[in-house]
Amino acid sequence: MHERNAAIGARLIILCKFRSKAHDAAMASVPEIHHLRRDYRREPLEESSLNVDPFAQFSAWFDDALAAGILEPNAMTLGTADASGLVSCRTVLLKGIDARGFVFFTNYGSRKARQMASNPNAALLFPWITLERQVEVAGPIEKISEAESLEYFLSRPFGSRIGAWVSEQSSVIPSREVLVSRFEDLKKQFADGHVPKPEGWGGYRLVPRTIEFWQGGADRLHDRFLYTRADAAWQVSRLSP
Repeated sequence: MHERNAAIGARLIILCKFRSKAHDAAMASVPEIHHLRRDYRREPLEESSLNVDPFAQFSAWFDDALAAGILEPNAMTLGTADASGLVSCRTVLLKGIDARGFVFFTNYGSRKARQMASNPNAALLFPWITLERQVEVAGPIEKISEAESLEYFLSRPFGSRIGAWVSEQSSVIPSREVLVSRFEDLKKQFADGHVPKPEGWGGYRLVPRTIEFWQGGADRLHDRFLYTRADAAWQVSRLSP
């Protein structure tokens, strides 16, 4: 028994050494992330330069992002949480903004939709890294009207309208071929170009309680200004970086 245990122990040592070498080899190909660093050198953001209306300030920064040629400047990270507090993030596209809030579209059966149904609070993040800027928006979520959803749906390209029918978003599928086959079948079904809006698809609006504008600063002394809704007005506070 002692010899058998010793043999097992020897094999475990060899296995551990092998795994350690394999781990070291794998890590050797990973860049040294802690050395990745960029110092921000753009002009500081001063409160005196901010618009009193955060939506107007957002529009000005969005125009800057467009002018800078940022790829998909309306791409934003959407953070949601379920009833237990488990958080999920994904990138979605901003498709509308006005004084009521920020609008995006999705399948009502998706994971994010289920989470927003159980916990109707969310956050958005616009990471305009090229401009050393980001904007974070947080607040409650509400569905937009069916008429608004229909108007946007009908403005989408034909393929995108078909795609809304194809995808039962966040559900498990056996292969990509299933999607492609379904897409081709629906193209034939809607060959006349008339694609009705699926009942389970539409828009949401995030109604901001807070909007934070972040400008990178030298030596990590970033400028952060937080707009907080106070009844019909907005209060602005400078935050420590």
